[in-house]
Amino acid sequence: MLTPELIKTDDGSDTLFNTELGEHYHSTHGAIQESMHVFIQAGFRTCQQSSLTIFEVGFGTGLNTYLTLLETLKTNQRIRYITVEKYPLSRKTWEALNYPQALPGGGQKFFLKIHEAAWNEEVPINDQFTLLKLSSDLTAIDFSDLPFFDLVYFDAFSPDKQAELWVSSVFRKVSDHCVIEAKIVTYCAKGAVRRTLSEVGFKAERIPGPPGKREMLRGTKIKKP
Repeated sequence: MLTPELIKTDDGSDTLFNTELGEHYHSTHGAIQESMHVFIQAGFRTCQQSSLTIFEVGFGTGLNTYLTLLETLKTNQRIRYITVEKYPLSRKTWEALNYPQALPGGGQKFFLKIHEAAWNEEVPINDQFTLLKLSSDLTAIDFSDLPFFDLVYFDAFSPDKQAELWVSSVFRKVSDHCVIEAKIVTYCAKGAVRRTLSEVGFKAERIPGPPGKREMLRGTKIKKP
């Protein structure tokens, strides 16, 4: 994969532009702003359990992982965080991202620990948070080796760019490994995605999206597909 281009978004936080796909990793209206709205506010903050297993599709820049970790410092929840990424970034690329500086109180330590954590093994980031980064294609993962999911961040590139990840077979695979009442959140609001979520066992709803995007999707697991 070609080295992505570093881009400044409207809220002052960085994102990357994938020149091969022609798509940004985050909204240009604000990378942190988007991730906070879609994954933290609409996802993580709706889960009150004392311990959670979170599955993220698309580790990317590590921003969603970092924001989730920072949230747990406030809530004292215990997290097993599992994320998959087919094309991990180079150290030079992720070191250039300004998220530790853009997030007051975040500090550099946890951002470094998240990115320096070994791939394909579960690593403790602190006493509350363990991280398993899988260097793999989502379609190739054997979910039987993983704990069941309480929350899913579906943050793949858009259906127009990575259509193979937005199909029924993929969502069914994820749904089959979710507990009842598990949540799935994604920035995408396409009707086809909403219908697919419903088909595989989620109660899917459109909710307000982040700045620059009118709607997003959230699903709640209500039944086995």
